[in-house]
Amino acid sequence: MDCALGASPYTEAMFVWAGIQFRWRSWGQRSAFACLWCICAAAWADVSTPVAADKVTLVIVVGAPGEEEYGSSFAQWAERWEKAASQAEAKLIKLGVKKEGEMSDKDRLQQTLQEESKETNSPLWLVLIGHGTFDGKEAKFNLRGPDFSVAELATWLEPFRRPVAVINAASSSGPFLNKLSAPGRVVITATRSGHEQNYARFGQYLSEAITDTEADLDKDGQTSLLEGFLTAAHRTSEFYQVEGRLATEHALLDDNGDGLGTPAEWFRGIRAVKKAKDGAPVDGLRAHQFHLIRSEAENNLPAAVRTRRDELELTIAKLRESKSELKEAEYYNRLEVLLLEMAHLYEQGSGASK
Repeated sequence: MDCALGASPYTEAMFVWAGIQFRWRSWGQRSAFACLWCICAAAWADVSTPVAADKVTLVIVVGAPGEEEYGSSFAQWAERWEKAASQAEAKLIKLGVKKEGEMSDKDRLQQTLQEESKETNSPLWLVLIGHGTFDGKEAKFNLRGPDFSVAELATWLEPFRRPVAVINAASSSGPFLNKLSAPGRVVITATRSGHEQNYARFGQYLSEAITDTEADLDKDGQTSLLEGFLTAAHRTSEFYQVEGRLATEHALLDDNGDGLGTPAEWFRGIRAVKKAKDGAPVDGLRAHQFHLIRSEAENNLPAAVRTRRDELELTIAKLRESKSELKEAEYYNRLEVLLLEMAHLYEQGSGASK
């Protein structure tokens, strides 16, 4: 077969992620798979027209600093996110920095979320930078003026049917993960419980990682939210080890809707290698599909193609997890159907861009 298998790094990563280890019984089957790979690679190469229909909306909320040194740090973190938003050509909304009229920061955040589209493919990222509190019953994020509770934020987010990522980089942020968890939503907290009440440094490292090429763990030319989380969590842990301090924060990620969360140490690379004792599904698959700054190849895919591609990737990943429960023939038959659709999808994306 005369075909250069020059698939993009992302395409190659997708096949590796799926854990494909085909045992083809005939040359015909091997040739069919090679053709399938070529279709994906060629379609990717032909995509050339940028489509900006699903650009990210980034809402940055800077809370009450308390002491001056914290205010300086929070401003730096917010500035890094702002620069990342500019690089991504994202819609940016920044709250808690300047005094705007008589409306409180809490009311302004509520109004901002009310005005955002609820049904769209455009992802909404909500980044909370500041301090948090927990009284044993309710967790809150500290603002200038009235604070808001996790219960209030959950109510404001309930109508959203678009992709949403909530990143709470504050102390005592753990309860936000449990309350905000929902299917299709990514939630990241700097702490694993409300009782980790000391100043949290995780936000610093995440603001750095989101534009750091070294955080691109799978080398596909872009840093996903999962990769940013893993990099930031590891750097936070390193800080406490180098300083000889007892770690007072342990970041968690939830993106499967079960509200349990997964720590960074459960991952090897971008794959979770440990599971909860009760067999709860692992996190990370959806977060790896969230990119603030996309690669050129990713950004050139039509929005509808990207959305369906993400759905197929999740389906392939779930099929891989159930491999041991299926007969070999059934597993590979299902996988073939999904991969064929993936190939046709890239071919469709190529045609749409010409």
